[in-house]
Amino acid sequence: MTKHTPAASQKTDAFVERLELPPFQQGSLTGLDFAVKDLIDIGGHTTGCGNPDWRDSHGPAAANAVCVDQLLSAGATLKGKTVTDELAFSLLGENYFYGTPLNAKAPGRIPGGSSSGSASAVAQGLVDFALGTDTGGSVRVPASNCGIWGLRPSHGFISVAGVNPLAPTFDTVGVFARSADVLAQVAAVMLACEASSASEVDRLVLIDEAWQLVDRSALPALRAVVESCADQLCGGRAEIVEISMREIDGANAEQLENWLLTYNTIQRAEIWSCLGLWVETYRPQLGPAIAMSFQLARDVKRDVVIKFIEQREAYCRSLNSFLSPRDLIVIPTAPCIAPLKGSIGNNREQGDYFPRALSLTSIAGIARLPQISMPLAEVDGCPIGLSLLAARGQDAFLLTVARQLDKARVVTYGATTP
Repeated sequence: MTKHTPAASQKTDAFVERLELPPFQQGSLTGLDFAVKDLIDIGGHTTGCGNPDWRDSHGPAAANAVCVDQLLSAGATLKGKTVTDELAFSLLGENYFYGTPLNAKAPGRIPGGSSSGSASAVAQGLVDFALGTDTGGSVRVPASNCGIWGLRPSHGFISVAGVNPLAPTFDTVGVFARSADVLAQVAAVMLACEASSASEVDRLVLIDEAWQLVDRSALPALRAVVESCADQLCGGRAEIVEISMREIDGANAEQLENWLLTYNTIQRAEIWSCLGLWVETYRPQLGPAIAMSFQLARDVKRDVVIKFIEQREAYCRSLNSFLSPRDLIVIPTAPCIAPLKGSIGNNREQGDYFPRALSLTSIAGIARLPQISMPLAEVDGCPIGLSLLAARGQDAFLLTVARQLDKARVVTYGATTP
């Protein structure tokens, strides 16, 4: 393969390719423009997946991804393809070849990955909304870091046809926007659902182990937002329930360790099944961090995977049985504000950022729940997201609640919705 030059550290462009596709017709998204992560096919263009060797070893896509056609049919205009971490295999947003897209709300800090460019483009106001993919937090974490709204839908509810796979039983197509209203409009098209008229919340469920993973400096701001959300929902009548995950799943591990191990084992096994042949055949040039991640995927002991799949399904059933259709889980989206650029390093096994972040994001992934990260808190002048998770299939209800909270924020805090 060709030897590629690493990106200069100052490269911060959100786009890898600028192009324009006009809408097929007028619709509910007329007047809005969008970008898509370079993991999502655009007919006649090569999907680069964040790696030059992948780009050079693949031809142009035969057709648009189905989710792109949905948006063009609803009247939106496509403006380009955005930077992604290589093969979508990171949460940082620092691409060895294409650089680190700007985090407009916290310059000098990472945007988060792997949907880094899509989050950056929305936060900078370059497009009205953008598509990313979310397997282990790749929409939710960038939304938190960049101070925008981000949706991971219920697994299987938005088409992934024409989207390069990473770990199929976790892969979803998600949405970024600067307001809950635009987020809901776009999601309604992609989910092919009517807006929910119901916004009555029975319980706000706080999972103790999730809150224990967050930096102490972030707790006061996030808890204040939780109290404000409770006041705004049902006139303060929504019940706040604080519960240990052990009371739900029957496990004994602290701080979601079992959920993290289950997620990591299955995800890595699926990644090697999907991408291992290409890695072994083409011997591509990979950034150091991504090369190490692929080594971890290669080294998974395949004979243990079945046990963890059984464990995942048990956890999924337990949490979905616990949730009623009008319950919402409330957790921090990420364990801290966006880390400084270059501060995590290449070894994902060192430090606690990845374990803490993936423990939080594993909840929705394992239980196949929809999750919205809301830009309602700041710590040291940097955004940090608070997330709502609803029961599987309750995406429309979750979006309605998010819109209600966004409107309440304008009135309560005197802020203008971006």
